[in-house]
Amino acid sequence: MYVEYSIMNMSMKNKLLDIVYPTNYAFAHCDIPCGIYDPHTAQLDALTVVRMNQLIADLGDDSESQTKLGRYMSVKETHAESCKNELRIIWADYFRPEHLEKYPELHDLFWKAMKNASKARQQVSLEAAEELLESVRKIAEIFWASKGSETKRQAFPSPAGGEIVYPVSN
Repeated sequence: MYVEYSIMNMSMKNKLLDIVYPTNYAFAHCDIPCGIYDPHTAQLDALTVVRMNQLIADLGDDSESQTKLGRYMSVKETHAESCKNELRIIWADYFRPEHLEKYPELHDLFWKAMKNASKARQQVSLEAAEELLESVRKIAEIFWASKGSETKRQAFPSPAGGEIVYPVSN
């Protein structure tokens, strides 16, 4: 009983401290702006979503497969959300009005990529995951073009297969 009271009392003290000295949390890529942006992480996230869908499709009905299903679903959803976050950072912090003038499809492309990421997160669908990956690759191509770099699509050496967009060194 004393332990329960002590824990409850500590919890109340912590709540009181939070009220008296509130803690503010900041989550940001940079917002300085630092100028360090790269769509590579979004592409890797999208590839992970593809791979998780492939693994889910190969599962059986046994208890070990059901355990794996939970893990694969969690990873798929985490990476779909991470992909959206990476895209939001690039969209909000990197691209400027002059980019929209030069690449008028950019807004629609980001909107579709976000929708594809949500769909890939909500569903077990290899098709949705591949649509996400393709939309992210198109964004990567425009991103690098906006920096004056040519790009190439190169096969990515992973079980997921697929391609990744890389800038070509000049």
